[in-house]
Amino acid sequence: MHKIKLLFAAALLMGSALATQPASAASWLEMNFGLLRGPGYDGNVPGCEWGLYKIPRRFAMKERRFWGSDANIDEFAEVREVAFRPWGDKVIPRRYCEAKVLVSSAEFGKQAWTSVYYSIGEDTGFAGFTWGVTWCVVGMDRNLAYAPNCKQARP
Repeated sequence: MHKIKLLFAAALLMGSALATQPASAASWLEMNFGLLRGPGYDGNVPGCEWGLYKIPRRFAMKERRFWGSDANIDEFAEVREVAFRPWGDKVIPRRYCEAKVLVSSAEFGKQAWTSVYYSIGEDTGFAGFTWGVTWCVVGMDRNLAYAPNCKQARP
């Protein structure tokens, strides 16, 4: 028992001694091979049309899985870019877009045009290897993730 207390005390003393040491400077490898540069974004983000193939499928899946709805996006119109890199070059490059969408649902018995706001971000897709798309359909943001009226999905 006495040996355990001594080992614990020695480990505690050693840990506190290491914690009070100043941080060391970057090593030669880190300085010469760019290991401290951080993420290297090149700003190569596809146009607004690129994200359109993902939104209808994900929208329908979300509606069925979480809301028990049969709502679908049937058509896109008036696709346009709203902004590109609105917060400068030091943040993740994003292209913000807007489009009109025709949403249909047998549940509601109608089709209606509304807006979708979406962004395409560099390295925000699967495991950071591709572009990712985040989107919000006005009037269909049932959990208010981008409330009010998808304002938080815009720049």
